[in-house]
Amino acid sequence: MKKGVLLLICFLSFGSQAQVKLAKIFADHVVLQRQKPIPVWGWAKPGEKVNVSLAGQTQQAKANAQGKWMVRFTPLEAGGPHRLRASSRSGNQQITDVLIGEVWLCSGQSNMEWTVANADHFAREKTNADYPQIRHFKVEYEFALSPQEDLKTGEWQVCSPATVGGFTAVGFFFARELYQKLNVPIGLLHSSWGGSDVESWLSKEAMLSEPELKASAQRLPHTWAEADTLLEKEFRQKFYGDKNHQPTTADEARFLNGKGDFSQWITIQEPFGQWLWKGLTGFQGWGYMSRHVEIPADLAAKPTTLAVGDNDTHMEVYLNGRRVSEGVSKGVRTIQLPANAWKPGRNELVLKIEKRKDPDWFGIGLLGNAQDYYVSDGATKIELVRDWKIAPSLAEPHRYVPMVNRVATSIYNAKLAPLIPFGIRGALWYQGESNAGRSYQYRKSFPLMINDWRKRWNDEFPFYFVQLSSYGPDQSSNQGSGWAELREAQTLTLQVPHTGMAVTTDIGNPRDIHPTNKQDVGHRLAVNALHNEYRQQGTYHSPMFDQLSVNGNKAILTFKFADQGLMAKDKYGYVKGFEIAGADKVFYYAQAQVNGNTIEVSHPKVPQPVAVRYGWSDAPVEANVFTSDGFPLTPFRTDDWPGVTLQARYEK
Repeated sequence: MKKGVLLLICFLSFGSQAQVKLAKIFADHVVLQRQKPIPVWGWAKPGEKVNVSLAGQTQQAKANAQGKWMVRFTPLEAGGPHRLRASSRSGNQQITDVLIGEVWLCSGQSNMEWTVANADHFAREKTNADYPQIRHFKVEYEFALSPQEDLKTGEWQVCSPATVGGFTAVGFFFARELYQKLNVPIGLLHSSWGGSDVESWLSKEAMLSEPELKASAQRLPHTWAEADTLLEKEFRQKFYGDKNHQPTTADEARFLNGKGDFSQWITIQEPFGQWLWKGLTGFQGWGYMSRHVEIPADLAAKPTTLAVGDNDTHMEVYLNGRRVSEGVSKGVRTIQLPANAWKPGRNELVLKIEKRKDPDWFGIGLLGNAQDYYVSDGATKIELVRDWKIAPSLAEPHRYVPMVNRVATSIYNAKLAPLIPFGIRGALWYQGESNAGRSYQYRKSFPLMINDWRKRWNDEFPFYFVQLSSYGPDQSSNQGSGWAELREAQTLTLQVPHTGMAVTTDIGNPRDIHPTNKQDVGHRLAVNALHNEYRQQGTYHSPMFDQLSVNGNKAILTFKFADQGLMAKDKYGYVKGFEIAGADKVFYYAQAQVNGNTIEVSHPKVPQPVAVRYGWSDAPVEANVFTSDGFPLTPFRTDDWPGVTLQARYEK
């Protein structure tokens, strides 16, 4: 009796696994690409015949040894709703409300992930979101060490005031404009992940094909335990110069003696936030923070308050080699220091901190904001929000957690491979912030990714991307800028056929890496698509530098896509954002004058101009040249002098 029951259970289990099913992307309310062959696939019992029907067409396939089957329907025009049905001896599956229209893949990092609910004017946007023929499919957060066959979850959502808040904002504003102009269904296939490197979106085969990435691809781990070992060796190499060195507590005691060497530590833009995203990818344990503090003599002679952010676990604070605080506290940690605790001049401040307990997922790092880091005597306050360095404690017990940025190809494997070859018109991309530290290499890795995706899809589909916006300091070219070099790499990628770029330096936020004006971003992508894919007239391209000539002490610049002329957005008519240099490579903020579609640039200290740059900083907020249609001039440089990221390479 027991044996019979067991056999019945096994039979039922096998039957449920073998029953015909469609891939997760084929769900109710799906939008399928018009005017192209329509691939549909799923699984059944190995060797089983499957009949698939859609809009009056019927196709037949045979499941392979792994149970996978695929059919391709002949192209259809926009319309619907239809039903998609797959049937076999083992069962059937049917989905309804299938539309045929335009499908766009939306991908990248957090600025593509940014939702309509978090964009500008959400209350107003909800009232203009009753578009049932716009649908959105979000690929959930999964990553894997090998390509996956199918998604674990997912559903298509019909656009309405109740649902639009969860849509990708850039994608929705793009789709809404397309729908208003084309009047056909629009599908947004949304697969993005905040903080992701471009290397995470590459296939292993693509990495192996690029000499600069081949070594990383060859050592890709097969298990997470193997990935942990590789990351441990990477950190040992970075912080100790030897991947085989096993740090001891004696090694780390030298960080606290007031004479520490922090040259190999990671510099961070602000002291608060998860260290997981500041270069210590996946690390969970203890860590160190350090910075030098300049204290005036009169302040050193007074009692002061030192504030060092919010950490709810154990923290030790060292000042010039002396421990001045230890323990656990909640909220912003403030330490009362007696007179003469500081030295006049340069002081060394070091914190040793443990990962947060609440929330547990936060890992190591501090909370708070810029106002929570300072030294003050009540009258004078010295801010401590810049110039911190961090390092992991490799001597204390620690571990690593799986993270999207830890292993190249991991997002491609889980969030892209299962979508291929779902029919799409093209791709929208908003990423680059995480690659700004190695911008020069992005000249290769970004085009590599575009060509890799097209190869996987076997389709030279259009690829439109957003150039990095403005974030961080507005430094001069003499200091250099990784973000400017990343923008340059993006501009150079326009050499790849069938690509387009939305320039957004004018609609960023230097204090927030997530600017909330996603409406203009979606519009600038939409006009690219409307012009190039749908043959609609209108301005679609930001002006771009073309040629430099020199007339005496003036550099004369000409531009492409500026036939209607250029203008400066300034109530006094001043043209800003330009720098000029001679053969000595020293740049000066320049005087500039617009003459139609040319600009003359000069500076009294540059009698013989050699190079001109425009918008060449992390946040070029003063750059103010536009077309009469409101499209900002693309940041550029006329020289090819070595930049600050020339030697930086992907080494994970």
